Amino acid sequence: MKLSNCLIIGAMAAFLTSCHAPSKVAYMTEAENIPSSVLNQLPSVTDPILGPGDLLNIRVFSADQAAVAPFNKGQYITAAGDIGMTNTGANTASTPEASTEFYLVGTDGDIEMPILGRIKVAGLTKEQLANHIVGEIYPKYVKIKPSVEVRLMNFKVTVLGQVQSPGVYVSKNERLNILEALAMAGDLDIMGERDNVMLIRSNPDGTREVQRLNLNDRNLLLSPYFNLHQNDFIYVEPNRSAKARSWQMHQGWMTAISVVGGISSISALVVGIINLTDNK
Repeated sequence: MKLSNCLIIGAMAAFLTSCHAPSKVAYMTEAENIPSSVLNQLPSVTDPILGPGDLLNIRVFSADQAAVAPFNKGQYITAAGDIGMTNTGANTASTPEASTEFYLVGTDGDIEMPILGRIKVAGLTKEQLANHIVGEIYPKYVKIKPSVEVRLMNFKVTVLGQVQSPGVYVSKNERLNILEALAMAGDLDIMGERDNVMLIRSNPDGTREVQRLNLNDRNLLLSPYFNLHQNDFIYVEPNRSAKARSWQMHQGWMTAISVVGGISSISALVVGIINLTDNK
């Protein structure tokens, strides 16, 4: 097959692919046809499972706040019986992630709390961790049962590939679904592969899993991967049209074509000179 024919066929294939792409642009086609009974049976969004690398804000509250102050990182009781605060540095307000008032879950899944010492948090939800801390404090250290609030400060996901604004995005309310994450990244551009989005998840036990999601499929709403976990990685591949546009000829073929083109030009020049000489 001649090279010119190959180029023509390739151009036609790219054109047909680009014409077919718009039919795959819509998300969750006919999602309104999913029965309400099915949607109502979906489990509610649960608290994230804590694991290594999570940044936690843990606060202990009580009617007698002075009694629980020593359990709050950064607090202490003065000689006068008042609650004092340690100086966590000037960077605390601008970069809260660097604040010593927060707890970074280590690679072993533990944190170190004042007085209580090391606590295993990996594999627990926020509620489970809060209940565990209450049980460690009361009634051993205080007479009034306290309450504990645990917040995950770095619930983040990474979105890369064929989106308008790839990057790392943080959720302030500790929950995020895949549509919200893509919206934060400016949505997929027209060259994004909507029916084959890759999700990479790191589980609290250290294992990883890879899933492929079809944004065109209405059943995405029913998928256990619709709601994201902290540190999920989303990659949107280029579709066939984008791959066709980015196609480049092998350097050897380009060199050969250049050489042939040069020889053809020289041949044409020689033929022209010969014809001009013969006409004289």
